[in-house]
Amino acid sequence: MNAFVTPLRQAAAAQESATPSARPGRTDILSGLPQLAAAIAPGAAQRELQREAPFAAFDLLRASGIGALRIGREQGGPGGSIADVIEVVATLAAADSNVAHALRTHFNTTELLRLDRSPSPLAQRQIGWVLEGKLFGGAFTELGTARAGISTSTLRREGEHHRLNGKKYYATGTAYADYFNVFAVNAQEQGITAVIPVQREGVRVLDDWDGMGQRLTASGSVELDNVLVYDDEISPSSREQLPGRHASALRQLILVATAAGIVRNLFSDARHYVLHLGRPAMHSPAERSCDDHFVQAVVGELAAASYAIDQLVAENARQLDLGAEALLLEHDDTENIVLHGALATAKTQLVVSRLALNAAERLFEVGGASATSRKLNLDRHWRNLRTIFSHNPLLHKSRVVGDYELNGTRTHLEEGRVF
Repeated sequence: MNAFVTPLRQAAAAQESATPSARPGRTDILSGLPQLAAAIAPGAAQRELQREAPFAAFDLLRASGIGALRIGREQGGPGGSIADVIEVVATLAAADSNVAHALRTHFNTTELLRLDRSPSPLAQRQIGWVLEGKLFGGAFTELGTARAGISTSTLRREGEHHRLNGKKYYATGTAYADYFNVFAVNAQEQGITAVIPVQREGVRVLDDWDGMGQRLTASGSVELDNVLVYDDEISPSSREQLPGRHASALRQLILVATAAGIVRNLFSDARHYVLHLGRPAMHSPAERSCDDHFVQAVVGELAAASYAIDQLVAENARQLDLGAEALLLEHDDTENIVLHGALATAKTQLVVSRLALNAAERLFEVGGASATSRKLNLDRHWRNLRTIFSHNPLLHKSRVVGDYELNGTRTHLEEGRVF
């Protein structure tokens, strides 16, 4: 199986020059976002066709300082909001959805660092790395276990240090990252998270993600062969604590924001096709495709879908900002605020999934058979959206929301897994 070895070494050599020389503030980062997206967008459709991993895009991200956006001002960072992060994700996804999606674990990491009011030495080092422009990936889940979430990866003490062994899958973004979080089980059968450099000996990132969509997110395997782990790189798992539950909702919203960016992109592709490539159908009375009333109606539908999705996602982000504020201030009603953030995110996913997938299908109504050309690769939008919304069962989400509304059941909402 092919590994990402050569691109990673090339990227590692370029990272020093890609690291921001001065730390940009929130205004600088957000004002530079359109230019950053414009630099990433060219060739995205062809990269997807040719399976060209977008390593250069991540060098641009490092240099932009965008990965530090959520680090608080009192921590030396820009102090951006969740709403800022979500708009960054959507904007980048409109340029290249693989790049935006691959940042999911990184922004999960920075959210937990932002909410840590008494950071450990490990967390303090992580904050420093993020401020230097470093990016984080993750390796948590595995294939072949009886249930998703079960880990057979092991951490065992060896003298003064530890050794990590196992094989992870769905390691989204790790190939593009500098460090990654990996979940394993220690000798006491306790779940732990280790934070280690991607380049450490024994770590092998494989290019074996074969999903039909989001093909370049580097969501395949990470092999861990007797990897050295130091004591100060290990922390206990804290998924079920309130910050972990809050971050779980953020991870879900990042997927939805990626979908929002894809819909922006497919709307742009529809306009471009009609204005520059399309021609009226044989039976159309219009002289130009853009004057065909049926084509106009479809483009109007796509515009409306994109607008509605953006509004839902932005409102959801504001709800999660309330949760983050409550956690930082230790609000009396924090538990309830975090719960409603999870509910809001699940509801948003349910509605956006339908709007987005329908838009990706309706896109082809603006043209004839020529719109299905592989050169255009317009089908990538549906494939990417369907892959994103297959991450966690939507039927499970609707059932859990309904059970809460009818019976007040909170069980799955408080797990910190997919809500």
